[in-house]
Amino acid sequence: MTHSHQKREEQREEQPHEQRQQQEQEQPAAADTANSRRGFLTKALAVMCGGLATLVPVAAGVWAFLDPLRRGSAAATFIPVADLAAVPDDGVPRQYPVVTDRVDAWTGFAAEPVGAVYLRREQGSREVQALSATCPHAGCFVEMESTGRSFRCPCHNSCFSLDGGIVNPSPSPRRMDSLECRVGDTGTVAVKWQKFRAGVAAKEVQG
Repeated sequence: MTHSHQKREEQREEQPHEQRQQQEQEQPAAADTANSRRGFLTKALAVMCGGLATLVPVAAGVWAFLDPLRRGSAAATFIPVADLAAVPDDGVPRQYPVVTDRVDAWTGFAAEPVGAVYLRREQGSREVQALSATCPHAGCFVEMESTGRSFRCPCHNSCFSLDGGIVNPSPSPRRMDSLECRVGDTGTVAVKWQKFRAGVAAKEVQG
């Protein structure tokens, strides 16, 4: 044993008993304080992580609520497409574009085509029938055949009668989609523009 080490041992033995006992009590108290701090930091970190995990779906919900494209996609409105005088009363459907203002994310586009409809009315009648020009099979545009007696989709040869019924053989799962149509007092023909899911037998609005 070195002289300095022996001297420290002698000084320690000379300390009063009460002082040594106080030092021994302070050591575990300091350890408890350190453990408490570590426990507090662990709990705080867990709460912070939980808060961040909750924030993600909340932020997504807020975005879905504020996004004008999402809010406007499911809303169907009556859009003017023609004057009654421009729809011949000979029972033959004619195609008319559907033009309206469009909102894409945060950008607005004024008076852009969003689709097309076929309008048809019988002789002497003010009632107008409207069919969506979108094929219910795969979403292509349906065209009038050159004979003027039926519709045909150029993509997969789905065939429809002038009232929109299926002409077999046809891959389309349902008839052409009819749209609500009304004629105003001034003769404006407006359709309730909606898009429907393609490839399914049921006529389901596309949200």
